[in-house]
Amino acid sequence: KRCAACHAVGEGAENKVGPHLNGLIGRTAGTLPDFKYSEAMVEYGAAGNVWTEETLFTYLENPRTTVKGTKMAFAGLKDEADRQAVIAFIVANGGAGS
Repeated sequence: KRCAACHAVGEGAENKVGPHLNGLIGRTAGTLPDFKYSEAMVEYGAAGNVWTEETLFTYLENPRTTVKGTKMAFAGLKDEADRQAVIAFIVANGGAGS
C-alpha cells in the first residue's frame, strides 16, 4: 500500500511521483522514458546497475544507502519477508521484464 502512493504497476500503469514499475526487472536503473529521475538514479544506472530481484531486494532495504542522493522518500523495508513480498507482487503484476 505504501508503494502505491508513488508507484503503479499492472495494466494501464502510469508514472506518478515515482516511475511505474511495469517491466522493471531487467531494466537498467534510471532509464524509463518520460520519467524525470534524480541525478543519483541516472548515475546508478549509467554505472551498469540493472534491476534484478536481487538488486531490488537490496534497494528496498535502504534506498538511500543503495543509491545515495535518490529522491525516493522511503526509509526502506527492514524485514526480508516484506521485501520478498513486494518483489513478488511487482513481478506478478507486470514488473517482470520481457
